[in-house]
Amino acid sequence: MLTLHEEILVPRSPEQCFRYIADFRSATQWDATATRADKLTEGPVGLGSQFELDCAVGPGTIQLVYEIEEYQPYHSLVFRARGRYFDIKDTIVFSARDEGTHIDYTAEFEYRSGLEKIARRFEAPMRAMGARSLAGLKAALTDQHPAPSVSACSRRADQLILPGVAMFTRWGYARGRKQWRPVSRFMDDQHVVITGASSGLGLATSIALAEAGAKLTLVIRNPEGVEDLKNQLSTHTGRSDIRVELADLSLMTDVNALADRFLSRGEPIDVLVNNAGALFNQRTETQEGLERSFALLLLSPWQLTRRLKPLLTHHALPARIINVISGGMYTQRLSCQHLVMPEDNYDGPQAYARAKRGLTVLTELWAKAWREENIVVNAMHPGWADTPGVKSALPAFRRLTHKILRNEAQGADTIIWLARATEADQVSGKLFLDREIRSPYLLKKTIEPPSERQQLEPFLAQMLATVADRRIGH
Repeated sequence: MLTLHEEILVPRSPEQCFRYIADFRSATQWDATATRADKLTEGPVGLGSQFELDCAVGPGTIQLVYEIEEYQPYHSLVFRARGRYFDIKDTIVFSARDEGTHIDYTAEFEYRSGLEKIARRFEAPMRAMGARSLAGLKAALTDQHPAPSVSACSRRADQLILPGVAMFTRWGYARGRKQWRPVSRFMDDQHVVITGASSGLGLATSIALAEAGAKLTLVIRNPEGVEDLKNQLSTHTGRSDIRVELADLSLMTDVNALADRFLSRGEPIDVLVNNAGALFNQRTETQEGLERSFALLLLSPWQLTRRLKPLLTHHALPARIINVISGGMYTQRLSCQHLVMPEDNYDGPQAYARAKRGLTVLTELWAKAWREENIVVNAMHPGWADTPGVKSALPAFRRLTHKILRNEAQGADTIIWLARATEADQVSGKLFLDREIRSPYLLKKTIEPPSERQQLEPFLAQMLATVADRRIGH
């Protein structure tokens, strides 16, 4: 048997340290060998929870299934893993100190018969690995990371266009995560509002932030989906305290009624995720006479965010607004005159992309205008993710690209990071892909003149006024 023992002192409470380590998916953020970690069991983390890890060993990888064998909040944890060549028992004890929490970590490796002698040759590297892992855990729980930036590699890729587009794929996600810093901040008592939460990126984000302790208000359109959404969240997280609001966000009357309900409750909002969206291949108009893509993808988040702004101010920490955009935006230049596509020239993907370009510009305008009000506004691009929207609206694209598409959790990762990471509120007005600042323009011809930027919000206000005028006339 080989026993590794390390001790660290971190400036966090025993509860936060316990919760972070107990969800052993966190191992990929600090363990020196873990390259992948998935939770196998449903429900909240607790006694009997199982996690499957891929661990790098020399040139190869071994797969281990860890199970929580002892779970004593917030004092001790015992994990047991059984592998092909050895078994592992990890015992972690948490003790409160004036400076934070003392963590005592013991890992016992029991090798299969015949391997004990071979293992002794690698005792020194194993002990070094254990020391690196605990140093990584200390860094993760200390949670002091620099402000986000853009790497030289990504800057070059964006300039060359095709490498930049290649990063939208599953490969781009794998490449990006090699540079990620740990996220150990919990969101207890943080109120998060997510639109378009019933499936896809919104659902993946909701599950992850519920696991992080956030108080969630989820906005969906279909009343028949409420119970299913609550059941999914309960199954994954054990949470039954999720609030769901109904609104068709392509209708400004629904947007305003939703905002009125939030304002009447008066509960501050710490994070607003503007995620609701759909791609309409056929041009349709809403009951209010607006082209549906424009109404849902641009006018709606503009109006909802403006209405909810009083609930986003006066926070001790910066409130965060996260606008979900799309890679199609890179093909379009902002033109207020062409934001609403006519019947005789309608193209669904193009209408979608134009609206998302408008939302990207709004991100920059709001960030500048609201800087002194302690509100951080950023946009994120999920890459090419295999969501229900892609399956229904872009079947040909999906057939061609399904092998390189990201899954929903991978697509949602940067939303989750922007909402949760300590360092993510240190910049504003930026576009992110895979937790990294990226250029909002890949083609020079898509850079709009300043006059178009200045006209955008007055144009949206004018379009909103037409809805009110029609209602009065009717």
